[in-house]
Formats: sequence, C-alpha cells, structure tokens
Amino acid sequence: MENKGRVHIYTGDGKGKTTAAVGLATRAAGWGQKVLFVQFFKEDSAPSGEKEVFRDLLPTVELIRSNCRHPFFTGDKTDKEDVKSRIRATYEEATEKAGSGEVDLLVLDEVMGAVKGGWIGMEELLEFLCDRPPGLEVALTGRDAPPELVKNADYVTEMLMIKHPFNEGHSAKKGVEF
Repeated sequence: MENKGRVHIYTGDGKGKTTAAVGLATRAAGWGQKVLFVQFFKEDSAPSGEKEVFRDLLPTVELIRSNCRHPFFTGDKTDKEDVKSRIRATYEEATEKAGSGEVDLLVLDEVMGAVKGGWIGMEELLEFLCDRPPGLEVALTGRDAPPELVKNADYVTEMLMIKHPFNEGHSAKKGVEF
C-alpha cells in the first residue's frame, strides 16, 4: 500500500473550503488517524461547529487557532504586528508538530490569506511541503491559491460562488457558515 502523503487545495470565492477540510479531517479521524487542524484567522473564543465536534467527539483531532481575526474584518482597529506575531507563532507550532512524523493529516485553514498578507512566505511554505514527512497529507484552504501552490498540489478544488445569502444582506448562519 502506498503511503505517500498528498497536498490538497480548497480555494475559490465560494462557500465550502473549510467545510471540505473539516470533512477530510473527520474522515481521517474516523480511521484513527492523528489530525492537526490549524485555523489562522479564528479566535479561541469564536464559536464554530467544527471546534465543538473536534473537542467532544474526535479525540485524534487537535485544533490550534491563531486567536486573531483577519484585518479584512477588523479594519483600522487591526494591530498588524500582533496579527503577524500570532500567525507566525501558529505556523511555526504547526509545522514543528506536523514535521515530527506523528501527524497523519495537517490542515492549514485560511493559509492562502496568511500567504497573501505576507505573514507566511511562499517559499517557506513550499519548502515545508517538499520536506514534510513522506506520509503526511496536507490540506490548504483559502481564496486565491497562488499558482506556485497549485502547481505543487495533488488535488485542487475550486469553490465557485454563484449565489450566496451574504450578498442579499444576510449574516452568517450558525451550523452553516460557522
């Protein structure tokens, strides 16, 4: 049986990128695999269905959050140095743990935003992907996946937004968007 880990990308402007990664993590956990699920732009206190499921039902899933929001949502109130520090610390913790060989699946949720914001370097992410343990699956999510990452991925899925209630003024719905 082949034990080569692959790189998955869930990108695009449509809903479903994190949802797909949660599904992949749930599937891996169902087989007893160790999952490290990293959310770069979620606060520890922010509610989400996946946080509850991971904590209460999936003991082989470890959730790490950067405990900051993306500057897109915080605007002028953003402490950009704090965001950078939190994103960097989270990335370093995640890659260290995943590089240990004790993780089967690493999910870097919203990593595309961290790369686009300049908080994680493209070259360092590519280097990690190339040097990761041979069996480590890695899922990367976020809008606007850079061509360099797409080229180095094994699976690439683009979520296309055709229609979304947000565009009609509706806010995020518990159990659907979070």
